[in-house]
Amino acid sequence: MASLLEVSNLKTHFFTPDGVVKAVDGISYEVAEGEVVGIVGESGCGKSVGAMSIMRLVASPPGRIVDGEVIFEGEDLVQMDDKEMRDIRGNRIAMVFQEPMTSLNPVLTIGRQLTETLELHQNMNKSEANQRAAELLTMVGIPDAERRLVDYPHQFSGGMRQRVMIAMALSCNPKLIIADEPTTALDVTIQAQILELMQELSKDLGTALIIITHNLGVVARYADRVLVMYAGKIVETATAVELYTNPRHPYTLALLNSVPRLDSSEARVRLDAIEGLPPDLGNLPAGCSFAPRCKFAVDACLSSDPVLREVESNHHSACIRVEEIEEFSSKVATG
Repeated sequence: MASLLEVSNLKTHFFTPDGVVKAVDGISYEVAEGEVVGIVGESGCGKSVGAMSIMRLVASPPGRIVDGEVIFEGEDLVQMDDKEMRDIRGNRIAMVFQEPMTSLNPVLTIGRQLTETLELHQNMNKSEANQRAAELLTMVGIPDAERRLVDYPHQFSGGMRQRVMIAMALSCNPKLIIADEPTTALDVTIQAQILELMQELSKDLGTALIIITHNLGVVARYADRVLVMYAGKIVETATAVELYTNPRHPYTLALLNSVPRLDSSEARVRLDAIEGLPPDLGNLPAGCSFAPRCKFAVDACLSSDPVLREVESNHHSACIRVEEIEEFSSKVATG
């Protein structure tokens, strides 16, 4: 499949009175047309800042993209001016944020918030925009769509508000949707409904989808390929199946060991916590950032900062002890 998005050596830093915080520190990846890519990692690892950098929504000051390229359909978004980016946002790239109540305007009707984008980017008149808005609400499973256009966000449940956000994201038929923790504020039943909806719409419309989450179950079920982030960097990439059956980085292995397994052969399995805390991104340790918390760390890990390298076909890891970890990952795969 052809690459729709190519992120190359992207670095986004925050310049604060206490120093430079390297929130995103040289990440590179691609997203193909129609592909679903999951980005997973602990809170504070740089997942959301990386997504906001693609959309050029990082607040400046204090944040700034200091290096790298974000090539979307052959154009570098980093080099675009504000007017050019406004034509991209919501039109060719859309974003679904994690808390719909803070993303929707409480004093505007749902209909107006949908039609505004359609009038701006699709040059529709009021009647055409209203008709399209009703079609979008129906598409995302909101009943009696025409009547609900005059309702306000507080008149919708949390799940329905998130469906509205998805409708807004789809309104201009974007090539790429970035969903930043789209189900965090929802209960588990509604989470499944929203994710199934997004996956179904992605397949039906051929829209590429980036799902940012800390939920390993989400990426296992819905992503074609997974990027694992830690301390502002990508430490492992693979297909979802390969990552879960053959993790090749200690951090990925630790994440998998920290969640319950329904396919475990043992009746009771003690879950392993990842000891310690994520590093201070304003004062990163020398060498591998995960080394202070890693059970496999050796002296070389404290001085060598490993780069992402291919360890198998379409499987990359940033660890100098990949070979030793392979035998441990096989145990995880078998429970």
